Amino acid sequence: MKIIAFGASYSSKSINKQFATYATTYFAENEIEVLDLNNYPLPVVFTIDLEKAGYPTPVQLFIDKITEGDFIIISMAEHNGSYTAAFKNLFDWASRVKAKIFDRKKLLLLSTSDGRRGGMSVLETAKTRFPFHGAEIIGSFSLPQFYTNFNKESGIINAELKDAFEKMIDDVKRKL
Repeated sequence: MKIIAFGASYSSKSINKQFATYATTYFAENEIEVLDLNNYPLPVVFTIDLEKAGYPTPVQLFIDKITEGDFIIISMAEHNGSYTAAFKNLFDWASRVKAKIFDRKKLLLLSTSDGRRGGMSVLETAKTRFPFHGAEIIGSFSLPQFYTNFNKESGIINAELKDAFEKMIDDVKRKL
């Protein structure tokens, strides 16, 4: 099985990319590719006028990567309660080329932030929206207070949160 994972952020220090990468360690027996969204630069906004001129090459490259995956792990970054502008832009472009971008693939949706809610608002938005684009969401998890509850060496360091995460991962594995 090929797993495609990414943090839905263009930040070079994205905590959501770190969290998505961490989640892949629970699936180490599989082929894993962690995407860096910086490899998919696009015009700042999607408009019908730009669309008429043609789709930028990075859009198709992103769609191709999603298509290659058998299972997708996305950790959603949250800005003001919703998707980051850069991810929303990529998602808008991609869904214009292929409306059902996720093509009935199974998704694990994650989120984290430094706040107490851990990106729960964007996670709920994605859980509602992505099925319209062909996603089968088989698990989700929000990690609050990233810098308190996570470190690069150990992953989730809060025992209660780690236990909840691992139970969710076990459930996801049963659904794959």
